[in-house]
Amino acid sequence: MDSASDESVGQVADRRRWLALAVVMTASFLDLVDVTIVNVAVPRIEEDLGASFSSIQWITAGYALAFAIGLITGGRLGDIYGRKRLFLIGMAGFTVVSAVCGLAPGPETLVVARFLQGAMAALMVPQVLSIIHVTFPAEERGKVFGMFGAMIGLGAVAGPMIGALLTEWNLFGLEWRPIFLVNLPVGIAGLVLGRRYISESRAPQALRLDLVGVALASVGLLLLLYPLMQGRELGWPLWGFLSMGAAVLVFVVFVWYERDKKTRDGSPLVELSLFKVKSFAAGIGVQLTYGVISGIFFLIWTLYMQLGLGWSPLHAGLTGVPFSVAASVSAGVSVQMLVPRFGRKVLQAGALVKLVGVLLYIWEADQHGSAITTWQMLPPLVVMGLGMGLIIAPITDAVLSEVPTEHAGSASGLINTINQLGLALGLGLVAVVFFSVVDSGQAAHRPVGDVFSDAFTHALWWVAGGLALVFALMFALPRSVNRGETAPAAGVEELAV
Repeated sequence: MDSASDESVGQVADRRRWLALAVVMTASFLDLVDVTIVNVAVPRIEEDLGASFSSIQWITAGYALAFAIGLITGGRLGDIYGRKRLFLIGMAGFTVVSAVCGLAPGPETLVVARFLQGAMAALMVPQVLSIIHVTFPAEERGKVFGMFGAMIGLGAVAGPMIGALLTEWNLFGLEWRPIFLVNLPVGIAGLVLGRRYISESRAPQALRLDLVGVALASVGLLLLLYPLMQGRELGWPLWGFLSMGAAVLVFVVFVWYERDKKTRDGSPLVELSLFKVKSFAAGIGVQLTYGVISGIFFLIWTLYMQLGLGWSPLHAGLTGVPFSVAASVSAGVSVQMLVPRFGRKVLQAGALVKLVGVLLYIWEADQHGSAITTWQMLPPLVVMGLGMGLIIAPITDAVLSEVPTEHAGSASGLINTINQLGLALGLGLVAVVFFSVVDSGQAAHRPVGDVFSDAFTHALWWVAGGLALVFALMFALPRSVNRGETAPAAGVEELAV
């Protein structure tokens, strides 16, 4: 009887933890999809709400910025007050704010709601890996992380397609709004199941919150990004340049404060000593630069296809599927087969392969102009996707491989944060590298297709330059890359780009 009873209890416990895994994976899937799903619908949002191009930038960048700023603090809050509690608070907030996004009467409401949505994701997502860590024994985590990788690949492919279909179908005459409203039933189900099946856990010795550090980082980033996004519409006023200069001063104060806080209580928002590790500092440069060029590319790409070429959201979404599939396939191959044998060279090959894809895309766009077809875009997109996969899967392990073990968690969180900050900065730079060319072309009364094609190729040269810089920075990474347990967590955020 005792043996049968123990077996029954074990089966219940086993079922509970796998259901808990399903809940946290669904939450990560929601966050991943919510970035890519919006990109496809951006032109429809602009048309329906009468949003300006700067508002469109804020709708996409606001989420990334709030997410980046809140990531480290969200993880600390979970350590202090309970990961299950913060996960459920984040999911509840994410669900409610998704409803606000879907019902937004104007662009201003949508921009604010997207900021709040990013902040709620920052409470929810950092708890995922911690919950997995305390729910599954070490010998099972490899299998769990493999499932996580498959989910990431599925999200990369599914996001654009779900966004395209929901926008194209115009359900109940709601146009683009179902891309946000679809989160409601998923979020509610996640709350009910998460409350029942996720076990509560806390860190035995949690660090204190660094709210001053968060405030300084937030102010500095807003002083930098606001003039970048609004400057074009306002004629690049003097105050914009003064604001960007003030951002530099705020970041200097931030560094000083973080050093002081480290001395006082040992719990700064950013562990500055990590930057003394050459491979980590270079890796942060890689993450930031790659985030910038990704932010630029994915926004200009959808504007180019839908506003410039006049393609439907579904047409644009289907065009992006080969890119996502190629990235998912090469990511799996790079980690399992290539990186263990060739190490750093795989990442550098990825940067070069993606650079070749960008140059091929520039050539195709120049050759065919506004008459370009999906089939003509296919070769450069597949090459770019293959290059992306070779970078995104092993990069976190490469950056962390020389970081002291006691700082691995802090370093992993900082990598995710920097990548999202790069994404937000790239979205801000779209006003400079893309819309400036659009404005010049429209002022000359040129055909819309030609104007957007020129702006697209001009911005792609910036992407190419960024990839060349990424390749150069990779020489500072370790020659060999050891696979660690932190990769899945970072991979979620990298693929969200």
